[in-house]
Amino acid sequence: MAIGIVGNYGNDNEGDEAILEGVIVQLEEAYEIERKEIVVFSNNPEQISNKHGVQSVELFQKKKSDPMKFLATVIHNKPIIRDLDLLIIGGGGILMDLYRNGAIIYGMYGWLAKLTNTPYVIYGAGAGPISTLLGRTILKSLGNSANLITVRDPKSKALLESIGVKKPIHVISDPAFFVKAPKPIANKLDKLQIGVTAVPYYNINYWPVEDKSKYNHYINGMATNLDNLLREYPNAKVNFFSTKHPYDTEVTKDIRELMRYKGRSVVYEEEMKLEKKGMNHKEILQFIGEQDIVIGTRLHSLILSLVTNIPIIAISYHQKVKDFMDSIDCSDLVIPIDELSEREDFFLKTYMEMEKDWSETVKKFETITNNVKNKSPKGMDLVKTVYKR
Repeated sequence: MAIGIVGNYGNDNEGDEAILEGVIVQLEEAYEIERKEIVVFSNNPEQISNKHGVQSVELFQKKKSDPMKFLATVIHNKPIIRDLDLLIIGGGGILMDLYRNGAIIYGMYGWLAKLTNTPYVIYGAGAGPISTLLGRTILKSLGNSANLITVRDPKSKALLESIGVKKPIHVISDPAFFVKAPKPIANKLDKLQIGVTAVPYYNINYWPVEDKSKYNHYINGMATNLDNLLREYPNAKVNFFSTKHPYDTEVTKDIRELMRYKGRSVVYEEEMKLEKKGMNHKEILQFIGEQDIVIGTRLHSLILSLVTNIPIIAISYHQKVKDFMDSIDCSDLVIPIDELSEREDFFLKTYMEMEKDWSETVKKFETITNNVKNKSPKGMDLVKTVYKR
């Protein structure tokens, strides 16, 4: 038995690594498959093999020009895909054309699967933005040729349908919800521990386009919101952490430098001398478990918080964050990233409302997590209609 997984893996994004681990855990339960029977097409095969215990090969062969890259990848990976019993494309927000070659890469894997008569499924993926004719054409074809399509939210389903995908599209839970949670921490510190993640919003070091004004507007809004929260809660401490190191870590440093109460905050990767590698998804889960609340920008910092039953407040830098918060009926706990400077007390007011009945707030998020994990239809039940061992 051999199952392949294609996605944005091995790219130092621990949110994506949590997604991959969640898919692997689900495959183990559904098929009783051993990890050595799983082949992951990734950006860093050695890292992925060591981290997850699977086989891994290059997602994209390294050549000087794009045409040569695609040709070399087709030649190298076609026989590997032919030997698979099933190819999983996903999860993560891969059905988009925001970044160069993104849609083309996943479209190529769908084409190779059809060419080699290997069934393929789109699994727990997010869609959007899809704004170019090329992107729409490729992703429409990818969807209509798939043996099964599952996405992680209703907005992704609606978007795929709007570009002409005719196959049935099922909404399932994000695979990252199925990573194994660490044991709850029995005795937390007396101080209010606030975990915070950030993104390089319109920062040239990461974002497709640079806008210094938007970036500065954002980090100032974050700093002021956090200061207002710390001012009203003298026993509170802000713990910045990253799921995409080092890019997010540099942003948290910028935010911290703007804070009046920066003495009551730390950048965890800096504090623990982890600047070279950052935390892996298991260490992030452990770290989140030590927090009382997480104010998250990255989607999977929010999802991993729910896995550990930690309450959340969200900053929507991308439509997928708002869509996710809407899907769990927490639209009152999310703020658009561009409104942080205008709503300087959003974190404070939101936390104060949550704190009024903290035990009920904690129970609410435990219920949300249980509901998401037990949501119907279950992704692997659908996959087993395509391939039964």
